[in-house]
Amino acid sequence: MDVVATPRRTPHARAPRVDAQRNRERIVAAARDLFTEVGRQAPIDEVARRAGIGNATVYRHFPDRDALVLAVVHSVLKRAADRAEAAMAQAEEPFEALSRFVLAAADEQIGATCVMLDGAYDPGDPEVKVLEERLNGLLDTMLARARRAGLLRPGIDRDDIFVGVAQLTRPLPDLVTVRRGSRRYLQLFLDGLRAPGYTALPVEN
Repeated sequence: MDVVATPRRTPHARAPRVDAQRNRERIVAAARDLFTEVGRQAPIDEVARRAGIGNATVYRHFPDRDALVLAVVHSVLKRAADRAEAAMAQAEEPFEALSRFVLAAADEQIGATCVMLDGAYDPGDPEVKVLEERLNGLLDTMLARARRAGLLRPGIDRDDIFVGVAQLTRPLPDLVTVRRGSRRYLQLFLDGLRAPGYTALPVEN
């Protein structure tokens, strides 16, 4: 009787894939922070140093700077949308959901990152389009709910939110916004969005 040998399974067979994914996430996180601080021309050597890995590992995951920039944009948009979903699920009332999202978007550096990387990636990238549509849809839902509840001043749209977050969270060394922290100004921004008690917005031609 012939005995068919069964391939032996090693307990660490999946380890390389897990390690590779972890390294990729560390690279993207390090690049996001560095690009936000100094711009998209930040040295790849510094990205590797902050991620705690070698340059060769960075280039194994991302063959060039453009690929790394695009991965950062994908990550920021996805994480921001995840935070938007969480805000709507956790908040007890519509404006609270919007407030949670604004603060979470600041934590994710969505506005600052996109401002610093503007023009550095293809906005027509299929995954970027899908991620943007998801995020925009979630934010539009939050705004519509707050508007129906009478908690949002008239004329506010998603662009107001993104511009406000971007302006209040982008790095501004040596200015009072850094010394006091952006959350103070984000809260002032949120108070300006709340109804009633607002001043009519100017009409732009």
